[in-house]
Amino acid sequence: MLKLPIYLDNNATTPVDPEVLETMLPYFTEHFGNAASRNHSFGWVAEEAVTLAREQVAQLIHAEPAEIVFTSGATEAINLALKGAYEMYATKGNHMITCLTEHKAVLDTCKHLEKSGAEVTYLPVNSDGTVDLNLLKTAIRPNTILISIMMANNETGVLQPVKAIGALAKAHGILFFTDATQAVGKIPVDVQGDNIDMLCLSAHKIYGPKGTGALYVRRKNPRVRLAAQIDGGGHEKGMRSGTLNVPGIVALGKCCALGMQKMNEESKRISGLRDELEKNLIQLNNINVNGNSTHRLPNVTNLSFAGIPGGRLLTEISRTIAVSSGSACTSANPEPSHVLKAMGVADDVAKSSIRFGLGRFTTGEEIEYTIDTVKKIAADL
Repeated sequence: MLKLPIYLDNNATTPVDPEVLETMLPYFTEHFGNAASRNHSFGWVAEEAVTLAREQVAQLIHAEPAEIVFTSGATEAINLALKGAYEMYATKGNHMITCLTEHKAVLDTCKHLEKSGAEVTYLPVNSDGTVDLNLLKTAIRPNTILISIMMANNETGVLQPVKAIGALAKAHGILFFTDATQAVGKIPVDVQGDNIDMLCLSAHKIYGPKGTGALYVRRKNPRVRLAAQIDGGGHEKGMRSGTLNVPGIVALGKCCALGMQKMNEESKRISGLRDELEKNLIQLNNINVNGNSTHRLPNVTNLSFAGIPGGRLLTEISRTIAVSSGSACTSANPEPSHVLKAMGVADDVAKSSIRFGLGRFTTGEEIEYTIDTVKKIAADL
């Protein structure tokens, strides 16, 4: 039986998978030890759990366990990667390259670094949301130390050519960081094959709890060194001090293990539902897909409803279906999406764009209801 409201905002956050919850719960109660307590079994049990989680995260992205640094989420990981690299490699240069469609966690961190003397190039994107590799190549300078391009966009699902970017960065001896928060667990990620030097991810985007994330930091060819942004007890090899969130880390590890098990089958099912939703809605007048419709995540579609007031459209849909007009972090901002604007979408069209984010627990019945409901609302408006 269909239960309302329907949740189709899985790019903002995901519900915790029951298997993940079951795995983490004992670490709140019977296994509550501090992973840094080395003198008794409570600490040993916690440390063992963290070690397993580190292995699970590393396996999903083809890294080594020692290359995983646990954080409070992707935003902290991004700050550690960008600020840490800028400080550590200051003698080599002060120039960084990113693009206009990055998450605000990257863009705002870059703005902060500019106040500290960094020079940042913000690359435009093509109309389909992808970065022009030729523009990227010409943006590289002798003092460029870092390229930061996200793997998958949080609003459109568009996938960037990270393999080509990684190869370009390596050829020039430049570090390559990618925000893979939306990509990990949904598509295959290989930090070795793609020459990725740093990568961030977050548990709550892959059916885990909020408040836990990780940063991958390459240890060889090249060995990446970062200046810590949080000082204290020297946890996480000195890169990120603070008592480890053992239940959250255990959950993140389980999320990654489930992602490995379910990714192929899940992506096929979810993309089928997404395509069904998209196919039916674009039959209406003036409805278009924003972004590259081939190179994108399997779970998301961003549709513009030209000619319909965006605020009213979102309000009506949200009565029974949870969707968004873009990033959850900027949902209170009345301005049109910076991502869509960078892609050349007109302001009025950007304001009438809706992101549908499907997930592990989305059903065919829910998609049928969404198609019928959105069609009716669009016709009425």
